[in-house]
Amino acid sequence: MHSLQTLRRRIETKTATVGIYGLGYVGLPLALRFCEVGIKVIGFDVDARKVEKLNSGQSYIERIAANAIARARMQGLEASTDFSRTSEVDALIICVPTPLNRYREPDLSFITDTVDAMLPHLREGQLMSLESTTWPGTTEEVLAPRVRSLGLMPGNNFALVFSPEREDPGNPDFGTKSIPKVIGGMTPSCLSLGIALYGHAIQTMVPVSSTKAAEMTKLLENIHRAVNIGLVNEMKIVADKMGIDIHEVIDAAATKPFGFVPYKPGPGLGGHCIPIDPFYLTWKAREYGVNTRFIELAGEINHYMPHWVVTKVVDALNERGKATKGSRILVLGLAYKKNIDDTRESPAVEIMDLLQAKGALIDYSDPHVPVFPPKRDYHFDLESIPLNATTIGDYDCLVLATDHDAFDYALLQKHGQLIVDTRGRLANGSHIVAA
Repeated sequence: MHSLQTLRRRIETKTATVGIYGLGYVGLPLALRFCEVGIKVIGFDVDARKVEKLNSGQSYIERIAANAIARARMQGLEASTDFSRTSEVDALIICVPTPLNRYREPDLSFITDTVDAMLPHLREGQLMSLESTTWPGTTEEVLAPRVRSLGLMPGNNFALVFSPEREDPGNPDFGTKSIPKVIGGMTPSCLSLGIALYGHAIQTMVPVSSTKAAEMTKLLENIHRAVNIGLVNEMKIVADKMGIDIHEVIDAAATKPFGFVPYKPGPGLGGHCIPIDPFYLTWKAREYGVNTRFIELAGEINHYMPHWVVTKVVDALNERGKATKGSRILVLGLAYKKNIDDTRESPAVEIMDLLQAKGALIDYSDPHVPVFPPKRDYHFDLESIPLNATTIGDYDCLVLATDHDAFDYALLQKHGQLIVDTRGRLANGSHIVAA
């Protein structure tokens, strides 16, 4: 307990050093926030390019300005690929991806690889926090045995908590500081230390009874959204068959002052959480003999939506006497939602892949994504096409996949030969097809 008392004093006096593992859309904003309140941060990442950029005061995330990185550097931010420096930090916060494998099963390799790289350098009196979304029981069943193998006992000489990230890229109203933070600990003393640490950087802490409860909370938040988006996407297909504008219906239903929350349909789910998190719970639920049919059905509907969009494109071209094969198609918006540069799990990318497989000649335009980023499953050697009257008119079909505010919709509507609108952003017209 003596080592945890020392840790508490260091946290309370803000002399503790925080290590953040994974400097992406979650880890980097959190690192900047800790620096902002006067706590030293060492950021760890396996990507040497990210580390080099940060240490030279540059940003690689559009919404984070270079001057914010430079300011954090002056406040003590360091970035490193050297995991042996784990011994220097008092708190270890893990913000790495948790994707699915090809069988749509949880892939915890980023977590386990990170923790295994830490293990030789762990010591008594440290706090480890996992922020990566995962199935209930991961902290207890995956992390705790690893630290115990070193004689580090959560609640005794080591602290272990789970506190899920709640970043919402592009949200102007809520950021790292103002989004309430759920946290659960392996023991009450672990929880208390975690609250003390995060409490410096985040305005509202939401303690729960266990790490499992915190893990389940994160899944519920995102499954709630996935299920409701699945519902409205299915309603969109039904409405389309009936010749009804689903966006008009949603807007009308949203005037009800109680009992209805509007969700917008689209070309599918994107981002790191909503397309993935439901499968983490359905996978774990099988261990308990539970078949989560409702959640899986929503997942199937959302997974189908890029195919629905492609069918609309093929049919629209066919009605104009054009084959998909050989047609020039421009996908508008590569990011998974508007006004950001994050393309993780973006349905726009799958739409591009499906159309290319049918022989279409594919380009994209996205003011937030100038070059197609490297991806595990998709490979396009493309750069964003600038939009003007000439380039717009050169394409047989435009597919509005992401409705960035930066797009000139009047220009698109005027010069586009055929536009398939998956977001309900464009006015009605003979060359506009809702999808």
